[in-house]
Amino acid sequence: MPTSMQLREQRASIWEQMKEVMERADSEGRELSGEERAKYDKAEVDLDRLGDDIARQERFEGRDREFSKIDRSNAPGEVAEQAGESRGYNEAFTAWMRGGTEDLSSEQRKVLRTGWVDGRELRAQGVATPSAGGYTVPAEFRAKVVEKMNFVASMRQLAEVISTDSGANLPWPTNDDTANEGAILDENTQVTEQDVTFGTASLDSYMYTSKLVRVSYQLLNDSAFALDSWLARVLGERIGRIQNKHFTIGAGTTLPDGIVTSSTVGKQGTTGQTTSIIYEDLVDLTDSLDPAYLAGDVRFMMSQGARKMVRKLKDTAGRPLWEPSLQIGTPDTLLGYGVALNNYVPVPAASAKSILFGDFREAYVIRDVSDFQLLRLTERYADYLQVGFLGFQRSDGTLQNGAAVRAYQHSAA
Repeated sequence: MPTSMQLREQRASIWEQMKEVMERADSEGRELSGEERAKYDKAEVDLDRLGDDIARQERFEGRDREFSKIDRSNAPGEVAEQAGESRGYNEAFTAWMRGGTEDLSSEQRKVLRTGWVDGRELRAQGVATPSAGGYTVPAEFRAKVVEKMNFVASMRQLAEVISTDSGANLPWPTNDDTANEGAILDENTQVTEQDVTFGTASLDSYMYTSKLVRVSYQLLNDSAFALDSWLARVLGERIGRIQNKHFTIGAGTTLPDGIVTSSTVGKQGTTGQTTSIIYEDLVDLTDSLDPAYLAGDVRFMMSQGARKMVRKLKDTAGRPLWEPSLQIGTPDTLLGYGVALNNYVPVPAASAKSILFGDFREAYVIRDVSDFQLLRLTERYADYLQVGFLGFQRSDGTLQNGAAVRAYQHSAA
């Protein structure tokens, strides 16, 4: 398997081929021929595929470095006792997933009772009570779910994420003090006052479900089948996708407050730019962000459709604005800024906000309720020799600092 650096070098070579196709047509003052379009489009597919391979290989290399540092010797005293308790719960939980409550030993039943979801709190939300077979997942399983949620959700990778023990409404203060300045104070002069103005947002806890996942008895009884890893991946990816959609374009009434929905337009496209953008407008978008936020982790966010659009842009000197990265852990850049892909950001269209620019951690906050519940439906699909599983996660998101992000909106006509 090539290293991430070798993959980056391959991708850079493909990018040079794409640039050569475009520059040849530009130098001759003509549009791309059919053969050149086909060559460019094929190269772009290879470029995107290699981008996915690079991300996957870098995650693998990062985990390899992380796990190689773990001390696998037995920890003494309290640490060992806690590790034993955690391992015991994990084993009981896995046994419950495979065989249900009936196949648990009395000791395993006792261990799992410590992880029952609080029925009094969740019944009011319309979620199954403990008697229906719902358990709070162990930390290891939940970590796998969260990992998969992060993998498919750009917003989770970039926004601030907090965790609370309960799902009660959480008021969230907002503030933008960038317009206020200090002053020189003359001798024996009273200092003037300048209040800090706070706004208010709130975070709720919408109940998200993975929908039903059915597993055959054959797989459940197959010891070679890594049920916990497979199920965590399916649950995490499903919940991650719908949450990423809502954190991006949620309406903010009965859904989370989407960052695209609530973002301020920093640049309106010039007339005629209904599905495109010009270099000057992209520069104006970056300049619409207050310089106070440029010291943070500032980047663009867009869909693959918008990325396809901006890859072909050049500055006034004919230089491509897009630059593939050759450095491990460093994203591709546009005008020198990193680019995050999020296919729930609207594609280029009339009046659409297709590009965001800013410090997303400063701009957006996601709130998770710490417990993640897994429900096992044993009897419902027994005639199919299947068992149903459902995952539940309570989360919300809101724009906490609207000044930290700006949007490009296409012209209406």
